[in-house]
Amino acid sequence: MNDEELTQLEEQLAEARAELEALETTVADREARAAHLELQLAGVREELSVAQAGNDARDTDLATLRERSDALESAVRGSAQRYRALALERSPELPEELVSGDTIDEIDQAIDRARETVSKVRGHLETHAQETRVPVGAPPRSAPDYSALSAEEKIARGIEQRRA
Repeated sequence: MNDEELTQLEEQLAEARAELEALETTVADREARAAHLELQLAGVREELSVAQAGNDARDTDLATLRERSDALESAVRGSAQRYRALALERSPELPEELVSGDTIDEIDQAIDRARETVSKVRGHLETHAQETRVPVGAPPRSAPDYSALSAEEKIARGIEQRRA
């Protein structure tokens, strides 16, 4: 081996070492990045887990609120129906069919409308009753009307009344 070959080999060796150092630096940099990303990923996973637990708690809270809301709505409907029954008991003149509703306000409005309807019907019936009213007792007696009778019939009646 001569000096020239030896120099070339040393140069190649130096280049290979430099290249190896660059690769080792790149590997170390990439490993550091990977470790940093793994730490970030672990943090994100923990945040996701906390968020999921929060969502589960919110879902549970929401389900509980829905159940309570349904129970309250049922209680309101029951109270409204008891209120309706009492209102109809106090106002027997109102037809049950005219009073309906799911809330006390709706029932109050229905009661007002029913009272207006009953009042109108009552007024109509009273007006109709007065128009067709027949006086109590026999009508007053009046003398018979002889104007349509002929002269002979009038004379015959007059004679009959004197005999009687």
